[in-house]
Amino acid sequence: MEQPSVAPILSLNNVEVIYDYVSLAIKGVSIEVPTGGMVALLGANGAGKSTTLKAISGLLTAERGEVRRGEVTFLGQSISGMMPQDRVKLGIAHVLEGRRVFEHLTPEENLVAASAVRSRHVMKRNMDRVYGYFKRLHERRGVASGYLSGGEQQMLAIGRALMTEPKLLMLDEPSLGLAPFLVAEIFQIISTISKDEGLSVLLVEQNAVAALDIVSHGYLIENGRIVMHDSTEALKRNPDIQEFYLGGAKGKDFRDIKHYSRRKRWLT
Repeated sequence: MEQPSVAPILSLNNVEVIYDYVSLAIKGVSIEVPTGGMVALLGANGAGKSTTLKAISGLLTAERGEVRRGEVTFLGQSISGMMPQDRVKLGIAHVLEGRRVFEHLTPEENLVAASAVRSRHVMKRNMDRVYGYFKRLHERRGVASGYLSGGEQQMLAIGRALMTEPKLLMLDEPSLGLAPFLVAEIFQIISTISKDEGLSVLLVEQNAVAALDIVSHGYLIENGRIVMHDSTEALKRNPDIQEFYLGGAKGKDFRDIKHYSRRKRWLT
C-alpha cells in the first residue's frame, strides 16, 4: 500500500470515543493527514466520521462524549486534553455539518465575528483572501446570510474557518444538500486553497465520487472502525469500493446505497 511521504501534521493513534460513559462510538481509529495534503474520511451515515472530527477539534464534551483511549497529535504535540479554543489557536479549523452560519448577520459580519482575536489589519487581509477565493460572497456581502443559497452558505462557513488562519481545515459533509455543480465548484476551490497555501485538509464525506477527485489518500470507516486505507487511485480501482461506495458505473454516493448485495471482502 502506498503511504504518504510527507510528515503528518495530524495523527490519531488508536483513538476510542465513548458517549455517556457507555456508548462506544469509534474503536481504535488511527489516521494521518500529511502536512499540506488532502485526505478523505469516507463512510456511510452513522459510521463515526463526525465523531472522529470532534475528537480532533475537542467538541465531544458538549455532546457528553470523551476520548477514552488513544492519542490525538497535532504538529507533534498531544492535544487530547486541550480545550477547543486552544486547538483553534494552534491552527485547527472545524467546519461543522449543516453550515451553521449566523443567519441574521451579513457574510461580512460573519467573517468579522470569526476574527475577534485578530488585529484590524490582519482581519482585512484575511477577508480579502476569502473574497478572492469565494467571489460570490463578495457580491453578496451586504445581504443577511439567511437569504444566501445553500452553496453560498457553505462558502461562508468555509470562509469563516479561513479567517482563523488554520493549518488544518476539517470539513464535515460540505456537499450535503448541494447540487452537483456547486459541489464541484466548492471542492475545486478547496483544492486550490490547499495547493496555493499548503493548507492541510481532512474531508469527511458520504459523496465518495466527489471526495476522491481531490484528495490523495482516503480512509474508509465502518461501524466506528477504519477498515481500509489507501491512495485515491487504489481506492477507485478496488472492486468493493466501486460497488458499495462509488455506486458502480452509476456514480451513486453513500446516501443512495441502502443494502449491500454481497459480503465485503475486508469483513471476512
